[in-house]
Amino acid sequence: MLSIINKIITLILVPIYFCTISPTYPFVVLFNQPKELVSLSENGVGSAEDPVYLTAHRGLHALAPENSLPSFEEAVNNGYYSAECDIQLTKDNKWVVIHNAEVDGRFCQYGKINELTLEELKTFSYMSGANVWKYKDSRIPTLEEYLDVFVGTETRPQIEIGIENYDLLYTIVDAINERGLADQAIVLTYNLKQLSMIHELNPDIELWYLVDEMTPEIIAEAKALGDNVWLSASYEKNTEENIKLCISEGINFSLFTVNSVEEAKKLYDMGVRYIETDILCN
Repeated sequence: MLSIINKIITLILVPIYFCTISPTYPFVVLFNQPKELVSLSENGVGSAEDPVYLTAHRGLHALAPENSLPSFEEAVNNGYYSAECDIQLTKDNKWVVIHNAEVDGRFCQYGKINELTLEELKTFSYMSGANVWKYKDSRIPTLEEYLDVFVGTETRPQIEIGIENYDLLYTIVDAINERGLADQAIVLTYNLKQLSMIHELNPDIELWYLVDEMTPEIIAEAKALGDNVWLSASYEKNTEENIKLCISEGINFSLFTVNSVEEAKKLYDMGVRYIETDILCN
């Protein structure tokens, strides 16, 4: 039944939704306006000699729908240090770039990612997101399509593994290796076992251990994996004491998600140089 509903949506409702003479179109444009980027350098945060390294959270979704190819292309075009994505597995074991395990309200169609094939997902349309009407033909990217965006660029692909899978981790590493991105890519996850397995498959790939709070125990776990491991931690859940502890321990880390100049300046003054953001730019 769901597949039939999705086909009706795809064939009938989506064309109406994006039709410029449709009564829905003005609302599509009104409620999906891009957000203005806020420059750190223009507000005295960072310098050319000592910059803030910015990660575009789910791509630069202030300008294009989150986790879409245009959002990653915008991150590259605007000179971001890295562009973070989230990956899930389809029913036919293909990695696709989407945050949730279920197709949510950002799309016109419905379903669980692990119950849909890649072919089915490639018919799904973005329903919301910045400038969505400009990208009405965009579809959920595969991991390979996402990685292709970064080949020959200085922006780093940053891949968050969104599910507890171990059998197919090698396919992530293979996709990175095939594009010559092992020294450029970042893989991050809350799962230490996944990080360890990625490290065994290719120790050149930089790993970020996703955590809420940075504690002495967490720092020790990250260090135990090797020198090529960072922490990626919640800004809201970490105190100044936590941050100073990481700096004193000499472990590299980034904080998510920082969306105001005041927050960025406070962190910069404390010695933090890597942050993830939705709207800040350099």
